Amino acid sequence: MKEIKAIIQPYMLDSVCSALEEIGGVPGLTVSRIQGLGRGQEAESDDSQQEGRWRFGHKTKVEIVVTDEMAPAIIDAIARGAHTGKPGDGKIFVYEVSDVIKIRTRERGAAAI
Repeated sequence: MKEIKAIIQPYMLDSVCSALEEIGGVPGLTVSRIQGLGRGQEAESDDSQQEGRWRFGHKTKVEIVVTDEMAPAIIDAIARGAHTGKPGDGKIFVYEVSDVIKIRTRERGAAAI
């Protein structure tokens, strides 16, 4: 199993969700509003926030846990949906997941996703 975390521009969330919807079978996702600082100039935007000498831009984090087989399609959908071609489009991180436990039923592994 894989955990896929994507840091994207907030205004691209609808596009990313639409791209994921086209795949079908996406088990669910978690979305968080975050702040970040990267090498690009996007942190200088009007909606950025000054913290001391650091200026953090607003971002959105999307997290999804999927089977190994589904991961490439999810990664491609996120990359397509979040792409603007401008600095600050974001990043996708992929992690190995050793186990998942559904609290309600105690199912484990892919069945718990």
